[in-house]
Formats: sequence, C-alpha cells, structure tokens
Amino acid sequence: MVNNREFEFSKKEDNNAMTTTTWSIGRSELKDHILARLGYKRMNHRVAPGLYSIGHPGPESPVFVTANYTLSFDSLRSSLINVDGYILVLDTGGVNVWCAAGKGTFSTTELVDRIAAVKLETVVSHKTLILPQLSAPGVNAFEVQKRSGFKVEYGPVRAKDVPEFLRIGKATPEMRQVRFDLVDRLALILVELTHLALPLAVVAVIFGLIGGYLSAGAVAVAVLSGVVLFPILLPWLPTKDFSSKGFILGILTALPFVVLTLIGNGNASIWLRLANALTFELLMPPVTAYIALNFTGSTTFTSRSGVKREIFRYIPVIASSLVLGTILLVVIIIIHYVR
Repeated sequence: MVNNREFEFSKKEDNNAMTTTTWSIGRSELKDHILARLGYKRMNHRVAPGLYSIGHPGPESPVFVTANYTLSFDSLRSSLINVDGYILVLDTGGVNVWCAAGKGTFSTTELVDRIAAVKLETVVSHKTLILPQLSAPGVNAFEVQKRSGFKVEYGPVRAKDVPEFLRIGKATPEMRQVRFDLVDRLALILVELTHLALPLAVVAVIFGLIGGYLSAGAVAVAVLSGVVLFPILLPWLPTKDFSSKGFILGILTALPFVVLTLIGNGNASIWLRLANALTFELLMPPVTAYIALNFTGSTTFTSRSGVKREIFRYIPVIASSLVLGTILLVVIIIIHYVR
C-alpha cells in the first residue's frame, strides 16, 4: 500500500497492485491542474492505471471507474469525501473520459483487461462497477458483463454529483443532463491561447511588415475571435455547425477592418480600396472558422460522425477562401509596388 502522490505521477507503467489515495488535493496537484489547463506537456498529466483505495473500503464498497488523466482522477477522488471505496483507473493515454471514450481508449476491452489485471473479483464481493456517464460511447455494458462478470452502472455526468447519486441510489434527470456552460467554455481558452500565442505573434509581425498595422491587427483579431469570442458566444451564434458559426463571427469581426479600409487611404482608387476590403472578408473568417472547427473536439455538443461530416463539408470552403484571399492580396501588393 502506497500513499505517495509522486509515485502516481511518475509511474507510467500499469499498476496491478492496489494503491492508496486520498480525498485531499494538495499543492502539487493544484500545480498540475494549472499546467494541464494551460496545455503544458499535455500528455504528461496522468496517473498510473490500476486499482486505488480511498478511505477504508471493504468487500462491499463501491468501485468507481475513471480515466488516468489527472484532472479526471482528481475530480472524482476529491468528490468522494467520507466515501469508502475503490477507483479503477483505465489506461486512456492521459486523455479525459469523454474524449477517451470517443477515441476508443476508454473501451470495453481496456475495462475488461483492467478488471482481470487487478484481480478485482478477489477484492470486492459484489459485481457492480460505477462508470461516468460520458464513458458510455466507448463501453459495451453487455459485453463487459459477459466477459468479466461485472455489471456496468452509469453514474452522473459530473463527479461532484456522485455522493448524492450514492445516497439516493440512482442518477436523477438533472445529473444526466450534459452541460457545456460558460465556465466550462472559458476553461478551454487558456489552452488554445498557450498553443497559439507564438504562431500568432510571428504571423502578425509578418503581415504587419507586408501590409502595415491594419493587417497585423486583422491577424490578431481573426485568431482571438476564434479562441476567445467563439467559446463565449457559442450558444448564441446562429446555425448548428461550429464552422459556419465561426464564419459568421469572422465576417462580423472583419467589418471594422472593411470600414477602415474603405474610408481610409483616400489616394487609392475606389476599386483598389474595395479589393483591399474584400481581402479582409476572404482571409479573416476562414481563420476564425478553422479555430471554431477545432472546438468540436472539446465539447459534448458534438458527435464523431457529426465532426467528420463537418470537416469534409467546411475544410474545402475554408481552404478556398484562404486561397482566393491570398491571391487577391498578392495582386494588390503587386499593383501597389508597380505604381
């Protein structure tokens, strides 16, 4: 029996011996959570797969199943205050429950193999496993029971509702409801900003040198609209698809640049100003739309089939708009220097 958080973080191989964990979240865990939210070394935020005991469990104590992503594991265990039980951690490659279920790592086979590896039938006298509801797409409950003898019972969507779920013996409709509230959406912004900060700065400088401060600003606004404004405004943007929502947002945020181009640079002909204005509407919306498309993998609003369909439908549109905008921009630059 081990009660050492450093062991959990550093041990990457399977842990078939039972390990002790606690309900409390310490400084090292909080630091890990912050780094995970920032996307720093994304795949390193994991605990060793295996069986963990929490509190003082016995043969009749419940068994909860989760992913080996630290945020998933810590969210569950910190919600189990004063609950004596076991946590069966699957090897999902350091990916959260919902994404791992969609990718096939939180799966029937992994669950059955993990039950066998930890010899769960020798630890508990009952045959029930409590799985998070969002793991359902990856787990065939009938097949799990057939192959392992353990029955799958789906708990609530959120770990914080587990104590109430245990108290009343079932998940209420409210516990079953999948939400993607503003706080959930805001949590995604930090990760995206961390990943895009350096590329954004480089591209903005390049466009600034080519087209001036207005072009640099357009690059920044197009990216930040997708990273910041899109998740905030997601429920209120019209249309169903994320990409079309992104295009609408991109068109709207490009309008100030269109206006500034049309009313500024009085020495240029109206046709050249119109062409300049058009470049903003051709180049900015597809950038915002592409970033918006990436958010399909971060929300429970979407499905695998829906995401694939959206990718095939909108990537050609995004690429075409970027190509046309780039060609027009090159032509304008050539005209400017010829003059």
